[in-house]
Amino acid sequence: MSASASEFAAAYARHRAKEGRGLDGDALRALPYLREGPLARQWEVRARTFDAFLQRVVGPMSAGIKRPLRILDLGAGNGWLSHRLCGLGHDCTAVDIRDDAVDGLGSAAALARDWPGRFACVTASFETLPLEPGQFDITLFNASLHYAQDLGRVLREAMRVTRTAGTLAVMDSPFYRRDQDGRAMVVEKRASGRKQFGDDAGILLAGDFIEYLTPDRLNAAVETLSWAHHRVRYPLWYELRPLMARLKRARMPSRFDLWTAQVP
Repeated sequence: MSASASEFAAAYARHRAKEGRGLDGDALRALPYLREGPLARQWEVRARTFDAFLQRVVGPMSAGIKRPLRILDLGAGNGWLSHRLCGLGHDCTAVDIRDDAVDGLGSAAALARDWPGRFACVTASFETLPLEPGQFDITLFNASLHYAQDLGRVLREAMRVTRTAGTLAVMDSPFYRRDQDGRAMVVEKRASGRKQFGDDAGILLAGDFIEYLTPDRLNAAVETLSWAHHRVRYPLWYELRPLMARLKRARMPSRFDLWTAQVP
């Protein structure tokens, strides 16, 4: 990991700790179905996306292949998703650039011990994966694709490690219908950076990440990929956000949803 990447990872871990994301024990194993605490509302949304991923990707592929799926969890964080999928009988490799014990792979190690030989953790950037080609049936960007710096490179690397006719999936990254709304979000984030990130604002805002996605942006990144949008039914308060934005004459909010593409 480069010095700048290492600094970002350390600063991000500090920020996540301040947000109260350092879960362990029963609370960690409950994810994404966290019912109590200040983060429960966020996890209610993520749980809906995860359920859609199971229903629309994992279930159908598993039924067709009739063996444990090999799944790559990119941006795995504390490993909750890999832990859930191992519990359903699949084999998972969790990748993240962070190995801290807040909600990085240091935390995931505790979950991996529940599934010896089936849950592997790899500390790496998803722009350069230390993995052999064609290993995985599903490669999933788990609330992480918006941290790409070169979207095309990241998607091609994901394609490299996924078998032909395997699936790439994107979940819980901010998508905007219009690019101007995504740009407005970035402006707002940078304007409020000091308040949100404190002394680490300079480090956390220095990364040249893409920050958000649009359908056009995703489709243009790699010409050979054809993406399908699976709209997720989120809680009512989430679905009402566009109406509230119109009433306030604010920019349109993002959606998380689920996106998939088959590797040619």
